[in-house]
Amino acid sequence: MEAHYRNHGGDTSFSSLRVYLNSLSHTPSRFSRRAISVSPSYDEMSRVRAVSGEQMRRTLRWYDLVGLGIGGMIGAGVFVPTGRASRLLAGPSIVFSYAIAGLCALLSAFCYTEFAVHLPVAGGAFSYIRITFGEFPAFITGANLIMDYVMSNAAVSRGFTAYLGSAFGLSTSEWRFVVSGLPNGFNEIDPVAVLVVLAVTFIICYSTRESSKVNMVLTALHIAFIVFVIVMGFWKGDKKNLTRPANPENPSGFFPFGASGVFNGAAMVYLSYIGYDAVSTMAEEVRDPVKDIPMGISGSVAIVIVLYCLMAISMSMLLPYDLIDPEAPYAAAFSKSEGWEWVTKVVGIGASFGILTSLLVAMLGQARYMCVIGRSRVVPTWFAKVHPKTSTPVNASAFLGIFTAALALFTDLNVLLNLVSIGTLFVFYMVANAVIFRRYVAVGYTRPWPTLSFLCLFSITSTVFTLVWKLAPSGSPKWFMLGASGVAAIAIVQIFHCVVPQARTPEFWGVPLMPWTPCVSIFLNIFLLGSLDAPSYIRFGFFSGLAVLVYVFYSVHASYDAEGDGSLDFKDVESFEGINRILS
Repeated sequence: MEAHYRNHGGDTSFSSLRVYLNSLSHTPSRFSRRAISVSPSYDEMSRVRAVSGEQMRRTLRWYDLVGLGIGGMIGAGVFVPTGRASRLLAGPSIVFSYAIAGLCALLSAFCYTEFAVHLPVAGGAFSYIRITFGEFPAFITGANLIMDYVMSNAAVSRGFTAYLGSAFGLSTSEWRFVVSGLPNGFNEIDPVAVLVVLAVTFIICYSTRESSKVNMVLTALHIAFIVFVIVMGFWKGDKKNLTRPANPENPSGFFPFGASGVFNGAAMVYLSYIGYDAVSTMAEEVRDPVKDIPMGISGSVAIVIVLYCLMAISMSMLLPYDLIDPEAPYAAAFSKSEGWEWVTKVVGIGASFGILTSLLVAMLGQARYMCVIGRSRVVPTWFAKVHPKTSTPVNASAFLGIFTAALALFTDLNVLLNLVSIGTLFVFYMVANAVIFRRYVAVGYTRPWPTLSFLCLFSITSTVFTLVWKLAPSGSPKWFMLGASGVAAIAIVQIFHCVVPQARTPEFWGVPLMPWTPCVSIFLNIFLLGSLDAPSYIRFGFFSGLAVLVYVFYSVHASYDAEGDGSLDFKDVESFEGINRILS
């Protein structure tokens, strides 16, 4: 262990090449000190937040959060999962798939809400994991989440040109031009996507309040288009399509693929609910976090559940499930009807508004993640600065906006348009674990091993269930193994619930039915992670490895210096009185 925080007369680890090389020789000791060091909530809301200089203005209310949540969740991708899940997995019972997936999303949102109310800062999941499991796990998850945001936003912005072109009968070749000297996948230049990203970047840099107003307008227009499509579906649809396929040889009834089809469909459409997590990053700019955050996050998820279920019923009434186009269900349904082809243009325009709202909310979220990561000193503090006039993280917003625009200019990222985000699902998994850990462990007062053992054992049991569901052949042995692992998981939770007492009770708002609610979220996210393809895990491993290198060669030394000069403080016991003073 090093005797002093500073090298050579008080120099930082980066003051010269000689000092930096000397610091690298102490990497193991610094890593062991910093990697699992947790930051007290009081410190996150005072000293760490002061790194930004100016504070973000508290201008948002619950209805702003509802609008941002709806805008973040309902993007253009909603039109694709509905068609695929209905045609291939669930049939007309897709409405129950959306209801089940929505309930699970609501349970996961509860975990975010408890943290956001307790710790109303802009760091979202990064801050929640940092105060629970430490700096290194938070940095790995935060780095992956930002990369997911940036690449997904680049892909979505390129998708804007495709949907807008379809609305006006134009092909993407008229919006893009090909550079023959570049390799395939990087040779289609899309200037419209760049302009869209830069315009959104300017809006989020200018004002959070104005960004919320723009989002409200775009979200209202998008919802109006969705309601229009729903009404047209009920008007033109036929109830017989809910039970009768076009081909009599295909399974019939409202549940043509049984209960397994409903749950498989729920796993696919659950990804349509991703987006509410970005709302938690706005907690620092909410006037009354205790009241507004629960209403904003839970309210937006509840509204989206209703809209998705109505869309699912509408689509199922339009066509028999075996005639639904998996890629463009609504547009294809109306294009096959004489005199209704114009509705396909309405779908394209509505999807374009959906892209803009999801892009706006995601770029707001990614900038605030980067801002708080900068506050923790694991990336340069330049990213943490808040502009004194706009009260927004201009540096983080501009940097990530330009980076996103550069990717959107020439990189074909259509593979990310399916909303599958291994980084996001991994963060959901980590947050659910973190909320249980903080409820049952008070550092310095209770032993962490019973809770850690429970979390590991439950995750292993959930993984076994997932592997059996995905890999085992159909038959009695498979259902026996699924039943056994399910009973084991329930027994593990019940034993933990009876044996291990809660170490703290939330002072303002808490997840109901602890620990069952976050355990359902843990199980669901493991189940969804098991459904991703190998390239997703390769990409996750690559970026995680890259993040580890950044942490070892820069972040651990920067945060070590910050601890040495008193900029960061890591304690074992939190000052709840200090939190109360800040919130009051």
